[in-house]
Amino acid sequence: MGKNTIGNFVAQDFRTAAIFSKYGIDFCCKGERTLEEVCKIKNLNEANLLEELNTVMDLKNDYGIDFNSWPLDLLVVYIEKTHHRFVEQKTPVIIQYLDKLCNVHGNNHPELFQINELFLRSAGELAQHMKKEELILFPFIKEMMGATKSHDSVDPPHFGTVNNPIKMMMEEHDNEGERFKKIAVLTNNYTPPEDACNTYRVTYAMLEEFEQDLHKHIHLESNILFPKAKALEKFFSDKE
Repeated sequence: MGKNTIGNFVAQDFRTAAIFSKYGIDFCCKGERTLEEVCKIKNLNEANLLEELNTVMDLKNDYGIDFNSWPLDLLVVYIEKTHHRFVEQKTPVIIQYLDKLCNVHGNNHPELFQINELFLRSAGELAQHMKKEELILFPFIKEMMGATKSHDSVDPPHFGTVNNPIKMMMEEHDNEGERFKKIAVLTNNYTPPEDACNTYRVTYAMLEEFEQDLHKHIHLESNILFPKAKALEKFFSDKE
């Protein structure tokens, strides 16, 4: 396999698979083709496609950031723009790949149907979870931060206290954590079987990345955002 083949890009960094899928480029059965070849077939600009691929591969993690020092309104925006958008972008791709794996490999690997069912439930519940945060809890946190800066008071929210939605969010975090523990077991910690094709390997890698992002997402909310939101609400109630 040549250096610039589709298969090699995906082997080097599985995140490139989403780019190839976007343009209808088969990285699995026809991964031996070069970037130049597929661009001619699909009538794509090779330089532009390469730039997109490099952008994905150059993304660095942000584990060195001290999120604990961030103002809560900035942290809320970060969670929405980074983790909520990640879930929204990756979910349909993973569902598509899992459906394909069930159809092609389900007879030999029946655990795929269970993995698919668990991920579908996770996708649906995460979508609802994020909407509740974006429409109910996060706006009130932003309102409290705005009042802090303007030295204004804050009216009690319609949900009574932040403790109520936070309790619900924490329970949903626990549910997702348990669900992905089951997925990790069923996938043998995201280790593809010996007969796995490229799609199989990419799907497991994407599931692992999804779980890692979910862990960080939950950490930022459960360990930083939620406790500080409770403390901020108490600050306002004590002032009255």
